[in-house]
Amino acid sequence: MRFETRPLTPGTWADLEELFGLPGGSIVRGCWCMYYRRTGQVSVSAAAGVTNKEQLCSLVDAGVVPGLVGYVDGQPAGWVSLGPREDYLKLRRSSVMKPVDDSDVWSIVCFYVAKPWRGQRLQHRLLAAALDHARDHGVRIVESYPVDKQERSHDDFMFFGSRSLYEKAGFREVVRRSPTRVVMRRGLRPRRT
Repeated sequence: MRFETRPLTPGTWADLEELFGLPGGSIVRGCWCMYYRRTGQVSVSAAAGVTNKEQLCSLVDAGVVPGLVGYVDGQPAGWVSLGPREDYLKLRRSSVMKPVDDSDVWSIVCFYVAKPWRGQRLQHRLLAAALDHARDHGVRIVESYPVDKQERSHDDFMFFGSRSLYEKAGFREVVRRSPTRVVMRRGLRPRRT
């Protein structure tokens, strides 16, 4: 299995549309990774998906790279949404995910792996690519908000990822404000030249 990622740009937009259209994508088709980018009431539904998609497309057309598309053997298979924490307005007001301190961080807020590729460690590969992408942009701290509970959650509700996913990638818990959610961070060093 050959895996690679590409930044979401106007040139890869059609690949994200194809990915979100695959089986198992009903939640992402309603959200289009806009939920945490806005404040107030944000709907995640088929009806709201049209507007959310338009807004994400507008961000991409304006030059924002809101995440990476993952490919297996050249086919769109997964997605990770990340970027500067300040781009995710809803995090500011969240009782669980509000800022820990004034550090300049990038946040990872969503993973999506289409059903045909689930169970093949694509989230791990997407996370590694996200860390490389952040490092390439001079980021020194990456933050995540994983689910941390004993019982298994349905795949559709694991868009933040699990604690173990992040632990295996070197993240450490920095605060717990919920019995089932934590804030984790990983520091990044610049690439050696």
